[in-house]
Amino acid sequence: MKLTAYVLDGHTLDIRPAPREREWMDRTDRHYAYRCLPLDIANAHGWELLCPSAFEAVWNGGKEIADLRVFAPAGGPAPAVSHFGHGILTFHIPCLFRTEAGIDLFVTAPLNRPKHGIAGLSGLIEADWAPYTFTMNWQFTRPGHVRFAKDEPYCHFFPVPRQLLETAQPQRRLLSQEPELERQHRKWMHNRGDFLTDLAQPGSAAEQAQWQRAYFRGVDADGACPAGVEHRVKLRLKPFGPLPDE
Repeated sequence: MKLTAYVLDGHTLDIRPAPREREWMDRTDRHYAYRCLPLDIANAHGWELLCPSAFEAVWNGGKEIADLRVFAPAGGPAPAVSHFGHGILTFHIPCLFRTEAGIDLFVTAPLNRPKHGIAGLSGLIEADWAPYTFTMNWQFTRPGHVRFAKDEPYCHFFPVPRQLLETAQPQRRLLSQEPELERQHRKWMHNRGDFLTDLAQPGSAAEQAQWQRAYFRGVDADGACPAGVEHRVKLRLKPFGPLPDE
C-alpha cells in the first residue's frame, strides 16, 4: 500500500513512525506499563507529525477567536493559531496526503500521550481523492496555559479501509453458546486468580515472575498458539523518505 505525503513547496514537515516509548510509561515501577501489549502496540500504530518550534497558548475561557492567544517563538511564526474560537488550537499542516483507492486516513492526537489542559480532536479523511490539506485541532479542557515543545508530536495518523465498518456484522451472543471459548475463558480466569493470590506471597513463583505473559506470547489458556493467527509484539513502520531534492 502506498501512502504519499505531498509537502507544499516552500514548507517542511517532520514525520516519523510513532515510537512505542512514553515518558509516563518509563516512570512506572519496573516499566510495568510496557507489559500491556495492546497499549504498547497502539503507541506505535501509525506516524506522527512533530512540532517545528516551541510555543505557548493561553485561553481565557471565551468563545471568540481572540480569546485564545498564541505566543510565537522569537524570530518565527507560531506552528498553531486560534482559527475557530471556543478554545480550539489549530495546526495548519502544509502537506496533502494521498492514499490508495478506498483507504481513509484517521487523524488524531498522539496516542496514549495525555496532555494536561488540552485534548486532541480526531478526524477521518478520504485521502484517496481529496485535493485538500487538513488541520489538526486541539481543544482546551479548561481556561489556562499550555506549551508545546519543539519536536513534540502533535498529530498521529494511520490508514484505514473505508468500507470496513460498514461491512461489519455486529452480533451479541452468550458465552455459553461457544463451549470451547467458554472453557478457555474459565481456565484463564482460574489461572489468573491463582496467580494473583500467589503474587502476594514473598518468594513465590508468581512473585518472582511478576506478571503472566500469555497474551504477550500469543498463546491461549492451554498454552498453545492458535492456528492461523499472526501474533505480533512490535510494529516496524517504514519512515517517509526525504523529498527528491534533499
